[in-house]
Amino acid sequence: MTADLNLWPIGNCQVSALIDSKGSFVWGCVPRVDGEPVFSALLGGDTPETGFWSIELQGSATTTQRYERNTPILKTVHDDGAGNVVEIIDFCPRFEHDERLYRPTAFARIVRPVSGSPRIRMRLRAARDWGHAAERTVGTNHIRYQLGEQTLRLTTDAPVGHIQEEGWFRVERAIHFFLGPDESFIGVLGQSVRNMRGRTKREWRHWVRGLATPLEWQEVVIRAAITLKLCQHEETGAIVAALTTSLPEHADSGRNWDYRYCWIRDAYYTVQALNRLGALDVLESYLEYLRNIVDDARNGHIQPLYSVSGATRVPERLEPSLPGYRGMGPVRVGNQAAEQIQHDAYGQIVLSNAQAFFDQRLLRMGGVEDFRALEEVGELAWTVYDKPDAGLWELRTRAHVHTYSAAMCWAACDRLANAAHALGLEDRRAFWQERADTMHAAIEGAAWREETQRISATFGGDDLDASIIQLLDLRFLPPDAPRFRSTLVAVEEGLRRGSHMLRYATEDDFGLPHTAFNVCTFWLIEALSATGRAEDARALFDEMVSRRTPAGLLSEDIDPATGELWGNYPQTYSLVGLINCAMLLSKPWSSVR
Repeated sequence: MTADLNLWPIGNCQVSALIDSKGSFVWGCVPRVDGEPVFSALLGGDTPETGFWSIELQGSATTTQRYERNTPILKTVHDDGAGNVVEIIDFCPRFEHDERLYRPTAFARIVRPVSGSPRIRMRLRAARDWGHAAERTVGTNHIRYQLGEQTLRLTTDAPVGHIQEEGWFRVERAIHFFLGPDESFIGVLGQSVRNMRGRTKREWRHWVRGLATPLEWQEVVIRAAITLKLCQHEETGAIVAALTTSLPEHADSGRNWDYRYCWIRDAYYTVQALNRLGALDVLESYLEYLRNIVDDARNGHIQPLYSVSGATRVPERLEPSLPGYRGMGPVRVGNQAAEQIQHDAYGQIVLSNAQAFFDQRLLRMGGVEDFRALEEVGELAWTVYDKPDAGLWELRTRAHVHTYSAAMCWAACDRLANAAHALGLEDRRAFWQERADTMHAAIEGAAWREETQRISATFGGDDLDASIIQLLDLRFLPPDAPRFRSTLVAVEEGLRRGSHMLRYATEDDFGLPHTAFNVCTFWLIEALSATGRAEDARALFDEMVSRRTPAGLLSEDIDPATGELWGNYPQTYSLVGLINCAMLLSKPWSSVR
């Protein structure tokens, strides 16, 4: 199984899977992204016995992979070097059907002989209960896998005996596999699966066609956008931080977290990036999710994260049955950060909603009732902006008054003033603007350190933290402000390691961090561009583009010394950075006229 993050996501915004460099499914959860893995080999150590779905060519010498253009449909070609070649096409069906979006809990595979007389072996070893082998029963043209509370059925037009026995057999025609709900497959399998592929391809290409991509780095942006879309659970509108759990931030770090949930902060950055591309469907679905979160909030309190259904409880536990990625446990299920106090969430709630009061393209624009609901969020932002919290890096054993969190609370009140003005509520505009002005002065006064000429990451210390760069994106300070420029110099000198940026360089709950946080490098690129260092920004961005996996994606972290990617994958933060920086740095379309 794979020993690195050369992984190719497929999905349909209901389920997803990661396919390794040999064409094997090694990660995928059902019935949705935060469910139990039916494919768990990614966390199964060096030689997992279950939790994968492989299709191997006998004597294979080379394997090549690519996505079909502007889709998440993956094509893998195995060649034995002696003229025997087989092609595998993997996808999750997603298309309009009877005026509804068909996106089943299902995975489809098509195997086609390309040349010679290829012989293959297919092994589907479904997992249940986090790495245990699922029981199976065999029918005439299907195999059923019992996963506890649900059962999946593999329907195929390949010889079922060969599949059951995991034997080698010759492929002389196209064969098809559909792993989905435990019900009889309606229609002719091969024809139906081929039709699903064609309709899925058209659906994705139609979605991409609507993106306002930049002139340069189009392929980079399109692949990042498609993958961000895969991170949305379309049924509810929630956007998960990544498709995986427990991929460590660096070797044997213990920094293994479950990212298959909706962080208010991460989702804000995701919709912000996709808005710049014009992908309003993601924003509209997410705003519906957010409105339910706000409605259900106890006394207006917003958690840092929620389940994709909007549930507040995602209790964290260790799962001992899996050894972890490359044997580097622990494997965590759930995330204790849901119980933390992180005040920046109030700003991100309002910031995500702000566009709805201005954008006339939306099917549902924000109204007075929506504004009144957001005012409750603003009240909490006003109350807590200068109080300690765990911060955006989610420290587990300490709390400070974090400048980033305070600035996000300021942004909540500032944008409420803007929304009130758009609605013609001038008394409320004046109310929120006065609060925002008061907060701005207090934050700048508490965070500025005259002796070191920089803004501190906390009110109580003189700390360097890459999140301070975000004061630019929030419009808390303009790029030509002397205080921002001197702070940027300090942050770059203190946290930059070659072409990469650390979050911070001080010890946290797990000691000193060893890897750089990819989104922080993108924040630096944006700041370099805004402060007149355009050539430096482009060079650094080209470096980050070169660090992508063969699938064109990034994880959360990177080792500055080796360039190896670490952390959960694909990471929405990092993909957001690719999109934002490409949009910022690209030449205009008018330059090619």
